[in-house]
Formats: sequence, C-alpha cells, structure tokens
Amino acid sequence: MIALDTNVLLRLLLNDDLQQARQAQAIVDRAVGLGEAVLLPDVVLCEVEWVLSSAYNLPRARIARALRRLLEGTEFTFVNRAAVNAALDSYAHGKAEFSDYLIGATAKAAGATTTFTFDRDLRRGEDFTLVQG
Repeated sequence: MIALDTNVLLRLLLNDDLQQARQAQAIVDRAVGLGEAVLLPDVVLCEVEWVLSSAYNLPRARIARALRRLLEGTEFTFVNRAAVNAALDSYAHGKAEFSDYLIGATAKAAGATTTFTFDRDLRRGEDFTLVQG
C-alpha cells in the first residue's frame, strides 16, 4: 500500500501544474497496475476540502462532488470508507467543514454515542451534541 499527501492529491484533482499532475497520476497508475492500494488518509481529505474552499473558493457542492468521486473510485482506499461516506453526506447538506463531520462519523464508528461540540454549525448533526453555555 502507498498513501498520498494532500499536495499530490490536489494536483490530481486540479491539474493546475501539468508536470506535477502527470507525476501524481503516474504514481497512482503504477500502484494500481501493481495491485497496490492507494490510501487517502482522513487528514488529507480534510486538508483537501479546506484548500479547495479557502484557497480556491470552490462552492461546497463542487467540493462534495470531487470528494464523492474519490470515494466512489476503485483506485483509492480509506481508513474507514463508511465514516468518510457518512461525513460526506453530512457535509453536502450541512454548514460545517468536512473535518467536523468526519470527526463525528469517525467517533460514531468507534462506538461514541455522541460528540460534544460548541460549534453551532453542528447543532443539527445527528452525531453531535451542542454544549449549551
């Protein structure tokens, strides 16, 4: 198994630096050709969402589609595909960042009954309990 860092995954998604995009694609193609899994760690997915949102000002719907394509592709593997899927569903319809929803989904998958938060954007999230102050 190999894993990709955020900057490599961004080159694949954005194709904004042709040389690096080709190098990134070659890495993935080589791994797939050898039957190796290509891991996209949770933190990489969170960083990708943040960069696409804050640096590229892409709308939430477009980011959600890009992350969904990664999840549905056969070339990538995830630490917990079900948690990423649940987080992505919440992100597509919610107001919080993808990382917040992934925290809740990962905690739930690990057996947590809820995740306590002060973040009001998560008050309607089923995996969260808003701490009232």
